[in-house]
Amino acid sequence: MAGALKPLGDYVVATAEQAETKTASGIYLPENSAEKPKTAKVVAVGPAATQVKVGDRIIYKSYSNTDVKVEGTEYILVKEEDILATVK
Repeated sequence: MAGALKPLGDYVVATAEQAETKTASGIYLPENSAEKPKTAKVVAVGPAATQVKVGDRIIYKSYSNTDVKVEGTEYILVKEEDILATVK
């Protein structure tokens, strides 16, 4: 949990997930392939964030996040407006 991180405004704290290296049809993607979707699991939301909640899986703009490491765990901070979608 992001116990030491309390996001402000519309920021969201999440843990990044590994990018898929295999397509649905079974083709493996090389490490240096074109931009892969960035997904993460939300662990905390700021008071102004209204469209996501803790536990949601999100897709976000890869250039818009801030990486932080707290107590050995890596988190990303992303503004709610830079979240493209939630994943079921």
